[in-house]
Amino acid sequence: MNLTPKQIVAELDKYIVGQVNAKKAVAVALRNRYRRSKLSEELREEITPKNIIMTGPTGVGKTEIARRLARLVGAPFVKVEATKYTEVGYVGRDVESMIRDLVEVSYRLVKEESSKKFEKQARAVVDKKIINAIFKQKTSEAKTDVVVSNDTLKEKIAEDYQNELLEDEIVELEVVEAPKSIDLSNGQTAEINITEMIGGFFPPKKKLRKLSVRQARELLMEEEENKLIDEDNVKYEALRRAEQEGIIFIDEIDKITSSNNNRADVSREGVQRDILPIVEGSTVTTKYGSIRTDYILFIAAGAFHISKVEDLIPELQGRFPIRVNLENLTKDDFLKILKETKNSLITQYKNLLEVDKINIEFTDDALEAIADMAERENENSENIGARRLNTIMEFLLEDISFNAGSNDDVVNLKITREFVENTFNGTIKQYDLKKYVL
Repeated sequence: MNLTPKQIVAELDKYIVGQVNAKKAVAVALRNRYRRSKLSEELREEITPKNIIMTGPTGVGKTEIARRLARLVGAPFVKVEATKYTEVGYVGRDVESMIRDLVEVSYRLVKEESSKKFEKQARAVVDKKIINAIFKQKTSEAKTDVVVSNDTLKEKIAEDYQNELLEDEIVELEVVEAPKSIDLSNGQTAEINITEMIGGFFPPKKKLRKLSVRQARELLMEEEENKLIDEDNVKYEALRRAEQEGIIFIDEIDKITSSNNNRADVSREGVQRDILPIVEGSTVTTKYGSIRTDYILFIAAGAFHISKVEDLIPELQGRFPIRVNLENLTKDDFLKILKETKNSLITQYKNLLEVDKINIEFTDDALEAIADMAERENENSENIGARRLNTIMEFLLEDISFNAGSNDDVVNLKITREFVENTFNGTIKQYDLKKYVL
């Protein structure tokens, strides 16, 4: 997708409130990828992504910016917690797993795209198989004193099938048995799939299964699409896309900073030094082939409440030349999150409760009360950013959600400022929102 930086920011604005500097930084980084793709191969080899490090409290949009950015252009994306590598061992030797995860995501993306290309062709074959199986079943079950034209019966089955009237019908079909994989991995070498290694020497094993038409279609579609897809091309494209378009988000990078010479700090510094060659550019072996990490865009993030970016080892700091600070969310920001973002929190709760025939409407003053409470709670206790809205909304609608589903009639409810204040005031549980914080 060829989007200008302004267009990228406009798309991000639909989901994330504020944080203009961070949005600009990622938009420029993404556009530079497009610009690089238009250069000569010789010059393209010299240009690597300018990695970004985001600082700011939790819940202000760091992860969401990176995730939405990847989704916007269909790029392979993985999020990893930097702290998980401190659990592996003294020097966090499993850091290459982030690259393998990225390639795995890329493989799934390419496989899904390839499946869609052959969907129509595969569907024609699958429909024919299922209709024939139902026809065979019906004719074998038919009583001897009932004579029905085979052609008429088959036409009727085909018509009912196309009109989705047979979705729950049980049909017996021969399907490929899913192979059992044995994966051997030590964190430093690629996974070895024994089944894949020897699978080419033997034909796929099949067995009879009784399935609903809906389930049968799903299984057979996968089988037929796999027959049509060139697996080697999928692997090649998956590696290329991960290498050239992949985005890795390293969260909680502030938790692996070191300031003292104690054992824990030495371990954290070891993790930094293991991450360094991955970010600098190295070759990692995966089960789909080798991949260079030179052109992957790395976005790191951390709250940096106690430590500073400068506490990272200098070499790693140098690999994240672009630094942006995300601001605390204000009452106005919370209001915009509730009212203006695409698929906002209010929209989500409205649609959830409509399933149980409850129509809720929020007045403007109610939303203001919620936004004001979110700002106040973040100031007075742990600042969890926009996640505070989730805690408040869950508490606010807890009784409504619990009692929903017991009436057949539609119930209309208006959530006003008075309703919000009555819910939180005068009770032992006043502002006791911690039970909703994960």
